[in-house]
Amino acid sequence: MSLITGVGLTPYGKLEGRDTLALMSEAAAAALNHAGVERQDVDGLLTGYSTTLPHLMLSTVFAEHFGIRPTYAHAIQLGGATGFGLVMLAHLLVDAGAARRILVVAGENRLTGQSRDSAIQTLAQVGHPVYEVPLGPTIPAYYGLVASRYMHEFGSTEADFAELAVLMRANAARTPGAQLTAPITVEDVLASKPIASPLKLLDCCPVSDGGAAFVIEREDGGRPGIRIIGTAQAHMHQHVSAAASLTESGAGDCTSRAMRQAGVTLADIRYAGIYDSFTITLTILLEEIGLAPRGSAGRLAREGYFSPDGAIPLNTHGGLLSYGHCGVGGAMAHLVEAVRQMRGEAGDRQIERPPLALLHGDGGVLSSHVSLVLEATR
Repeated sequence: MSLITGVGLTPYGKLEGRDTLALMSEAAAAALNHAGVERQDVDGLLTGYSTTLPHLMLSTVFAEHFGIRPTYAHAIQLGGATGFGLVMLAHLLVDAGAARRILVVAGENRLTGQSRDSAIQTLAQVGHPVYEVPLGPTIPAYYGLVASRYMHEFGSTEADFAELAVLMRANAARTPGAQLTAPITVEDVLASKPIASPLKLLDCCPVSDGGAAFVIEREDGGRPGIRIIGTAQAHMHQHVSAAASLTESGAGDCTSRAMRQAGVTLADIRYAGIYDSFTITLTILLEEIGLAPRGSAGRLAREGYFSPDGAIPLNTHGGLLSYGHCGVGGAMAHLVEAVRQMRGEAGDRQIERPPLALLHGDGGVLSSHVSLVLEATR
């Protein structure tokens, strides 16, 4: 079994003068300090990718920059699911004995390190090169199509989506380092600038600079940490034009397998960290996973079900929608927050310490899924 023994997180937002390697280093140093270990204690390194530093060997470039010499290094690419995919891989590698203590780190100056047009063009390449990209859709456009279909099938409304944006903003207002903290209302969301119908500006996550890191090691009975007890992935399609369904993406199956591995059910979960690049992303994932009935995520958010003092606190740091989204590190902030809540280290936003937490990330347009189940130790 593996433990998350340290976490590190930078502020997210506009961080002038800090490039990918600087942001990764800041987060990594914080994670090592939290774990109480030194750089020479790390023998494994896992990284994702960076659109502002598209190097073929980012893991070893960072190892050299940070001053570590791992016996195992690896970088992976699963879009927004990359962060949790890295954690799953670290969990498996530690269990297999390939490494004893693994540093998982990602960071990117996605806001200040590239132009808006460059960012839009780079991210749009997630589309099919023949059947989608030539037509000019952006990432919001793809998710706008998904949102329209979801509203048609399950009766969700734009106001329902807006409830989730309001909740994430309220959570971010209590979180140091969050990018967006000004209070918003459902009316504010509905009145914000149209981006890709039915999605408005406040239905979309901001682009951010930032970094996050974890230390994951084999459980030896003598180190405090949060235990990883279940992991799973699902990949049912890559491109929207090839998807069998725009409302059944594989998230439910992925989460079910992770929970079966962990020996728990949804009824046992007391905290959720769910990917929220758009309000429709969060809506679909909450409902397909089973944390809310179809068509009811917004209503439950309005009723306080996902609030910090509700039945299942959700993304108490503010999620991608308000803490910010810096690429691979975006979803990793969800895991940092879960660990802090489970260890009682969340400060003024601390909830009743959850014994079990469920995390789920997706990459592409609901294309790749990774689920994690965490258990508090002490």
